[in-house]
Amino acid sequence: MTQALIESLTATIVDLPTIRPHQLAMHTLQRQTLVIIRLRCSDGIEGIGESTTIGGLAYGNESPESIKQNIDSHFAPMLRGLPASNINAAMHKLDLLAKGNNFAKSGIESALLDAQGKRLGLPVSELLGGRVHDSLEVAWTLASGNTARDIAEAEQMLEARRHRIFKLKIGAKPLAHDLRHVLAIKQELGDRASVRVDVNQYWDESQAIHACQVLGANGIDLIEQPIARTNRAGQVRLNLRSLAPIMADESIESVEDAFSLAADGAASVFALKIAKNGGPRAVLRTAQIAEACGIALYGGTMLEGSIGTLASAHAFITLKHLTWGTELFGPLLLTEEIVTEPPVYRDFQLLVPNTPGLGLSLDEERLAHFARK
Repeated sequence: MTQALIESLTATIVDLPTIRPHQLAMHTLQRQTLVIIRLRCSDGIEGIGESTTIGGLAYGNESPESIKQNIDSHFAPMLRGLPASNINAAMHKLDLLAKGNNFAKSGIESALLDAQGKRLGLPVSELLGGRVHDSLEVAWTLASGNTARDIAEAEQMLEARRHRIFKLKIGAKPLAHDLRHVLAIKQELGDRASVRVDVNQYWDESQAIHACQVLGANGIDLIEQPIARTNRAGQVRLNLRSLAPIMADESIESVEDAFSLAADGAASVFALKIAKNGGPRAVLRTAQIAEACGIALYGGTMLEGSIGTLASAHAFITLKHLTWGTELFGPLLLTEEIVTEPPVYRDFQLLVPNTPGLGLSLDEERLAHFARK
């Protein structure tokens, strides 16, 4: 039997409109930009993947433009001619020849897994060890910045049975303003919903000590990355003093970071993101470190579209415990799609397909329409 080889790897930048501006501490999204990766193999099978950042270089070291450039100029030539079914060998070669670039590598690994799943007739989750769940609870981010608008949006989500976990993006405004905003929303929603906050590193340690005690004392369930990832000693101190659990997000830019954070006791929850770890298989290595150390897990997102969201979901459904649920709502933030059948959300859950590969097909016409020219 002739072994299938990688024939080509291409990257297309796609700009999709969002349902509303999405305000983060460092950036406000007016649209979401995806890098769609297509891996074509000599046996005629194509795998698809996605590399997506939040706010481009405002968030991290990779942008959609740099991801595409590095795939076109470096990664595609590296991979051409390699066995398509040997994902270990392909990713090992990328790691040897290119440092970092985890967002780009994540999309490539997802495409390799999608192709292999199609080749074997198996969902990607089965290639990752086998699913123990068929769906995942999904949080929604309230990020308009307006208290009344965020409360109304949360009420709509509860009524529609779409979300009952809400994360608030704070940090860009004065601390007193942010605390009033969060506590007003929590008071209105009460025990009907879990309310968490994400600060995106915008507080200093003195602000965080005060804010984490106030938020924890008033029923806020989880506080995500309140201070700078570089202040490791401060993260350790804060994790000991906060009345609510502290979750590491920006602090985890690699599997090695996860090990170091666990060893230092810098967080009691880890946000899992395939993009930041370098792919679905890599993020499961971070999960194994956390599980061994008794650290709780949360399925994070870079606000990926449908392809990146399901690549994450296939990894997350292989985990026995996701104590804090997931945040895989990226497709719901978009007003347009580039796949033929979008992911299904029902009764607070994302349903994960049990069909070969990721379970998605590209809509060629819509992909061409939204592709950046």
